Amino acid sequence: MPTSTHTALRTALGVVVFVTAGVGLVVPSISAAEQADTPTPVTFMKDIAPILQRSCQNCHQPNSVAPMSLITYEEVRPWARAIRVRTGLGPVAGVMPPWYIEKNIGIQHYVFDPSLSDEELDKITRWVDNGAPRGNPADLPSTRPIGGASLWTAGEPDLITVTEKLFVGGDVADWWGDIETTPIGNTEDRYVASVEIREVNDVLDANGDPNDRETVGGRFVVHHMIWSTQVLDEDGDIVDSTFWPVHEVGRNADTFDPEGARLLAANSLLVSDSLHLHSNGRDTEARLEIGWRFHPKGYKPKYKRAQRNLGNAVDIDIKPMEKDQELHAYYVLPEHTKITTFEPHLHAPGARMCLETIWGINIQTLTCAGYDHNWVRGYEYAPGYEPLLPKGTILHITGYMDNTAGNENIPDPRNWQGSGNRSVANMFIDLGHGVAMTDEQFQEAMDERRATFKLTKNDVVTGCPLCMVMPEKSTIERAQDLLTAAEQTQEEVAARVEAAREALAAAEAALQVAKPEVEHPGAREPEWR
Repeated sequence: MPTSTHTALRTALGVVVFVTAGVGLVVPSISAAEQADTPTPVTFMKDIAPILQRSCQNCHQPNSVAPMSLITYEEVRPWARAIRVRTGLGPVAGVMPPWYIEKNIGIQHYVFDPSLSDEELDKITRWVDNGAPRGNPADLPSTRPIGGASLWTAGEPDLITVTEKLFVGGDVADWWGDIETTPIGNTEDRYVASVEIREVNDVLDANGDPNDRETVGGRFVVHHMIWSTQVLDEDGDIVDSTFWPVHEVGRNADTFDPEGARLLAANSLLVSDSLHLHSNGRDTEARLEIGWRFHPKGYKPKYKRAQRNLGNAVDIDIKPMEKDQELHAYYVLPEHTKITTFEPHLHAPGARMCLETIWGINIQTLTCAGYDHNWVRGYEYAPGYEPLLPKGTILHITGYMDNTAGNENIPDPRNWQGSGNRSVANMFIDLGHGVAMTDEQFQEAMDERRATFKLTKNDVVTGCPLCMVMPEKSTIERAQDLLTAAEQTQEEVAARVEAAREALAAAEAALQVAKPEVEHPGAREPEWR
C-alpha cells in the first residue's frame, strides 16, 4: 500500500501515529465535531456567579431574609450540593429561588421573575458534579450592590414608615390583635406605584451573627398583617380609608398597574386590627418597615381599582391523611377587568392553586402555582400579558391541599382541618388585584394587544377571550364618528331652524307695528310741492 494511501486511511480512521525513539505510539484523535460536542467547563466566576446575582443575592446577603450569604466563592462553595438540590425541586415548597409558577401551563411572562431556566439548572448540576471549580476571577461580572437599597426588592423607597416595636417571646403561643396606629409621614396626597414591607429584628445566634439561621421561620416573628390607611377629622371620624395588599412572611413587593395606582391621602395613619405574631424559638424584638414608591406629582390614574372577591374562608373541609384534596371557588366579574397579579393564599396544608376563566364555551387556565406558607409570593403579570377579561367572565380557583406527613408544614396530618386564622387552620383566597375598564378602555386595550403581537384571526390568546372576536376599534370608531357627525348635523339644523323662527317672529312683530300706518294713510297729511 502506498505511503499516501496509508496516511489517508489513518486520517480517515481518526488515528495519529507518534514515533518516539523508534517506538510507535498510536492514540485516537478528536475530530472537530467531537470537540464541538464537548461541554464547556462550568466555573463559579463565569457561569454560577451571574445566576446568583440575578436570582439569589437579593435575599442571600448579609442582614437580609435568607439564612446565609451567597456573595463570594468562599461563601457559596460549602453550599454547592444544597444549591443543586434546592434549585432542582421544581415549583413546590422549598424550591430556590422561591418562585412557584408552573412552567407547563398558562401565562409565562411575569415581572421580577427570578426562576431559573433549564439551561441555568443544567449549569448548576454540571458545576457541582465537577467539584464546584472557582474559575478565573477575571470572568466575574460586575458585582451587584449589597446592603441598603438592595434589601428592597423593588428599589429604594421614596418614603419609609416604621411601626412600633413588637416583642415576641421564644416560648409563647401565636397572637392576633391590633397594633398601635402609626402616622405614615406623608403631608400631601400621592399616588402609589408600589408598596413593600420588610421585617427588621434583632435575631442573633450565640456568636452574634444575624445571618446564621437555618430557615426563614427562624428569623421572622410577623407572619402577616391585614392593614389599611385612614385619615381622621378633628372629631376622630374616618374621612378617607384605603386597603392595601396583605403583608405576609417572605412576600415580595406589590406593584400596581402603571395607569391604576392607589391614592395615599395626606396625613394618613397606618391601621391594623389583624396582626399575626408567632414565636421563632427565641426572644425577639422586631418592627415593620413599609416602603412607599410614588408616581411623579401631577399623575392621575386612568383606571379604577377592580373588585375581586374570589375565595372561601369559611366552608373548608380538609380530611386527615389525604393528598391532593380540592377546594373550589367562583366569582363573576361585574365589569371589564385587567388582572395585574395572581396571589394564592392558603395555609399550612396548601400545596398549589390554579386560576381559570370561563367565558361561554371558552375555558382557559391562566396560572398554576405551588404554595409555601413560609414564603408567600404574589405574581405580577408582565405588561402585555395581563388577562383582559370582559364583564360576566367567571373566575374559578382550585386549591390543592396536602394533609399528609409529606407536607412538612403540617404538625399532625391525623387531624381534620377546617377554616380559621391560625396557620394550622385554613383559608382559600386569591388576593391578587387588577383594574376595572370602561367599554372604550377595554376595546382600546385589546386593540393594543393585537397590534403589539401582530395577532391574526387564527391566534388563541391566553387570558383574552375576546381579543380575536371583537371588531377592530377602527370600525367602531368610524361608526361612532358617523353617529357623532349625524348628531352634530341634527343639532346644527335645529339651531338654524330655531334662529329662523326667531327671525320670523321678529319680522311679524315689526309688521304688526307698521300695519296701522299702512291701513290709515290719511293719518298723516301728504306734502305737495
